Amino acid sequence: MSFFIRNKTSKKSKKEEKQKRTSSEIKKSKRKFEETLTAKEKFSIDDSEEDEEAEGATSSDEDLAETTQEKKLRLAKKYLEEIEKQERERAELQEVDQSVIEGRLKHDLLEQSGRLHKNVADKFIGYDSENIKVLRCKEHNLPITCLAVSADNKFIYSASKDCVIVKWCLVDKKKLKATPNPRKCSADLKQKCHQHRILSLTISTDGKFLAAGDEGNIIHIWNADTLQHMHTFKGHKGPVTGLAFRRDTHQLFSVSTDRAVKLWSLDEMACIETLFGHQSGITAVDALARERAVTSGGRDNSLRVWKIVEESQLVFNGHQGSIDCVRLLDEQHFISGGDDGTLSLWSAMKKKPLCSVVNSHGRDQTTNEANWVSSVASFLNTDLAASGSNNGQIMLWKTGQACRSLVSVFHIPVKGFINGLAFTSDGQYLVAAVGQEHRLGRWWRDPSAKNSVIVIPLKQNPS
Repeated sequence: MSFFIRNKTSKKSKKEEKQKRTSSEIKKSKRKFEETLTAKEKFSIDDSEEDEEAEGATSSDEDLAETTQEKKLRLAKKYLEEIEKQERERAELQEVDQSVIEGRLKHDLLEQSGRLHKNVADKFIGYDSENIKVLRCKEHNLPITCLAVSADNKFIYSASKDCVIVKWCLVDKKKLKATPNPRKCSADLKQKCHQHRILSLTISTDGKFLAAGDEGNIIHIWNADTLQHMHTFKGHKGPVTGLAFRRDTHQLFSVSTDRAVKLWSLDEMACIETLFGHQSGITAVDALARERAVTSGGRDNSLRVWKIVEESQLVFNGHQGSIDCVRLLDEQHFISGGDDGTLSLWSAMKKKPLCSVVNSHGRDQTTNEANWVSSVASFLNTDLAASGSNNGQIMLWKTGQACRSLVSVFHIPVKGFINGLAFTSDGQYLVAAVGQEHRLGRWWRDPSAKNSVIVIPLKQNPS
């Protein structure tokens, strides 16, 4: 299969192809405030200097270019005002030094382009075993399958095979709220809650929306603050195995065992796009700020990067078994794990993995088979990553040598299946969703494990 796949364009003229390319360039410049545009505006805006200079350009095209330039200027001014406001509130000052704004703009530019990379793995020297918190509640009697941490590091959201979502306070390490249990609520309320095992969970960057997908092919949207039901998305024909919000937007990517990738707009509560390409059920998805997502294709042994604007996809092959999890390190690099026990590091510019660690979590002593890599996490835009399995430990890895190697930093003993992992944005905690069974099935069961959310404080070298 070709590394770079495009939709058929044989019937399109050269002018239409040029308009598509210029449309792509315009849309890439609207990263921070694109959520304020409607779906119609996103796909209709088509202008650039190249169009103006092209042969046969009409006066209407020139008018459209001028209108779009004005809109770009307005969005840029709004972006600068928002940055100044945030920095002023952070410093509690009436005015902010211009150098602070310039530094923030440089940071955002590097992050958007995928070139922001901090070497912090060497600063992590271990974990605080005395202050590890094991969070358990009656709503989570069955294995916990997934979790999400809010961007402000105040709350943890966990979901389980009990069909219930629980909100935890990360500061006090206590349960705050929970969604209704379908087995104990009225018939009317059942329509607004999960009636099947929840497999995926994600929260928007602004903390407004919480999305959860279940085995009933349904995505429920919740108010992240109150856990009140807001909307239901129906469209997938199989269990929803992965969800991911684009950063700083209300656009939601979802994947399913029906082999489809869907893009939803929560501002309009509608489906924007449906993408196909995987030959097997999709197991996971992740996305950052750019209009693209990375997915793991399970038994088709492939990973795919979906470029929404370009209407294309990149295909990556490397694992020898089902790829069960994937996570972006930055806009250009990602990490994956599967049931072959291999942990792989990838670049969006390379077809094959940059580095692979075979039997990353060892082998099962009874069957002599490699322990599955059931979950991965990344400390965003740094060289630190984590992976989990059922071998009784969480592994932390350093992506050294410009993201071309994986070196074990240290491991954390945890009993049970690590079905979900997440770093807090400040790197102070690693949160794990632990269950007696794998999140996608019941191939094995460890009755000695506890179905719980584990909050692990990480130690950093002050120097």
